Amino acid sequence: MDKRNWFGIGLALVAFLSSFWLVGGIAAYWNLAALAVVLSGLAGALLLSYPFAEVRRAVSVVHEAYTVPLAVHGEIVSTLLDLSVRSKVDGVLSLEKMREKTTSAFLRNGLMFLVDNYKEQEIRDFMGTEMSFFAMRRQQSERIFRNMARTAPAFGVAGSVIGLIGLLMGISDTAVILETIPVAFLSTLYGVVLGSLILAPMAENVHFRTGSELLNQKLIMEGVVAISREQNPYKLEKKLCSFLSPEEREGHAKALRGLTRRYLARRREQENEEERGRMDGVQTPAKAS
Repeated sequence: MDKRNWFGIGLALVAFLSSFWLVGGIAAYWNLAALAVVLSGLAGALLLSYPFAEVRRAVSVVHEAYTVPLAVHGEIVSTLLDLSVRSKVDGVLSLEKMREKTTSAFLRNGLMFLVDNYKEQEIRDFMGTEMSFFAMRRQQSERIFRNMARTAPAFGVAGSVIGLIGLLMGISDTAVILETIPVAFLSTLYGVVLGSLILAPMAENVHFRTGSELLNQKLIMEGVVAISREQNPYKLEKKLCSFLSPEEREGHAKALRGLTRRYLARRREQENEEERGRMDGVQTPAKAS
């Protein structure tokens, strides 16, 4: 998430909490017993439903979704076009150096398949399988948070029932009534807010990020397959740009022409240096004789 998202979240939270302050002060909406009922019930249901390792992985996925920037589709297209032109000019084996530099594990695997001369169908099978299991793992993490969001209001109602039972048991005692009424009302509030304001948005963020990352992986797979077929970089640019929105497509054709000119110029320089080296080698024995 970028800074604008965090600014919007902070602004919304300030406005949300201000509404409590305007009604009767934030302290009036704090009750540890009500919060304990909701959180403990939610934690118990969570651990009864899923192994602890799955819960920990889901938390890690949510943390990554909010802290690690998402790769931009347009930048991936530019990288793939660069790799395509490089493989055309310097050969596929030149991609070995790029494999060591890239930070994307999915792209790193794709470049390994190219360097090791895997066939097109094998590349599709391996990378497609990796995408499928990636989606399955992410869906599991998303499901955990959606179930928690759905369950949280139920434990809020359970806290309200506990508070009402305590109220009825001490209905003749004013102190007991004052102690149990906040539990009855605030438990429901905590459950609804926890489910709708925190857990459900987290699950939706994981869903959105998973879709974006799968699109990135699809882009990478198509680019790697095209490079293995030695497809023309200009055709590859047209194909990959079809994955992008109209705003993101602008400038890739011009950038590709610049990449091609740069690599061809570098290639000509290398060939000229090799030619000069051969000429020097020929002239040296001639002078010696």
